[in-house]
Amino acid sequence: MSDTRGQQTSEQPPAGGAPAPGGQGRPERSGGILVGRPFGVPIYVTPSWFVIAALITWIFGGQLTDVLPELGGTRYLVSLSFAIAFYGSVLVHELAHTLVALRYKLGVRRIQLQFFGGVSEIDKEAETPGREFWLAFVGPLLSLVLGGVFYLALLAVRPDTVPGVLLAGLMVSNLVVAAFNLLPGLPLDGGRMLRAVVWAVTGRPMSGTVAAAWAGRGLALVVLFGLPMLSAARGGASRSTTDSLIDGVLSAVLAVIIWNGATGSVRNARMREALPALRVRELCRRAVQVAADTPLGEALRQAREAEAGAMVVVDGRGEPIGLVKEAAVTAVPEHRRPWVAVGALARDLEPGLRLGLDLTGEELLGALRRTPATEYLVQRPDGSVYGVLALMDIERRLSTAVSGRPAPG
Repeated sequence: MSDTRGQQTSEQPPAGGAPAPGGQGRPERSGGILVGRPFGVPIYVTPSWFVIAALITWIFGGQLTDVLPELGGTRYLVSLSFAIAFYGSVLVHELAHTLVALRYKLGVRRIQLQFFGGVSEIDKEAETPGREFWLAFVGPLLSLVLGGVFYLALLAVRPDTVPGVLLAGLMVSNLVVAAFNLLPGLPLDGGRMLRAVVWAVTGRPMSGTVAAAWAGRGLALVVLFGLPMLSAARGGASRSTTDSLIDGVLSAVLAVIIWNGATGSVRNARMREALPALRVRELCRRAVQVAADTPLGEALRQAREAEAGAMVVVDGRGEPIGLVKEAAVTAVPEHRRPWVAVGALARDLEPGLRLGLDLTGEELLGALRRTPATEYLVQRPDGSVYGVLALMDIERRLSTAVSGRPAPG
């Protein structure tokens, strides 16, 4: 299970993992099929879940042929029940992360069930390494508890029956999920726990992230090469080419997910470090104020003279009413610019497109999320125009911070 904090990542660890960061500065994306809202947190099932459910049904159904041959074709219905029950366990794992996050007032945007498990999108980072540790550890802990519960239930039934087979499968799968997610590498829960320990020792969250990310990359290589070798050693000569191919593909996909998740964790951590340095006052472009009927060529001439990088459309009283979109200006051929009025290239100023001069960091990104746009008007406290904030300038600043390169100039 994976928790996402602060920034949305596209990489999710398999069947359990560390809490991952939610999206910043972007509109909310569709999460899949909404199946419920426990504790007010929406739960989505993504289309990729149906792929893994079908794969589990096929593989588990094939194994049931040896254990319960009398089932016939019904074995696939039983194996589908196992796939659904297993992802119910994954959901419990995710809800454990969610409840702790809500207890720490971190906010949870949503839970997704997908191809290799689940992800809890948590809005904020834990404030202390201790909270980070417990937020990560509670998921594997619940999986261990579920494994124990299924073991106790297994004692009450015969192992060679359908309930016995299902309970045994759920016991083993939850123990495997717990053990795997305790491995010390991002983006797994064990990686978050390692990050918390290094953070506590060094006093620097970034040091913990880097250490756990490199451990995660090493884990990805172990998965890529080690799992197929382990499966081959256990299966011996009885393994078919199809079995080996499936193991190799799944190991490769799993290794890529872990590697990308570890890399994404470092990227997100750098972005979080860069957030406090995002200040509207420093990122703002100088702007010229022009009437709506001003020809684009003339407006561009005024902007060059004023060394301005943006244009604001004003009414007859000098009040700002629109922002000229840079993309629209670029799309107008140079020979047409004397004949196109800037008003035709402007976006009307909605309330959410007006920003205060002193916005910074998370507060700034929250304002951008509420009203997505490419340009924003920045005003002084008295309402006068200070300049224009372009989204591409923010993205460029964050991209520089994430890459680790020094900012230009």
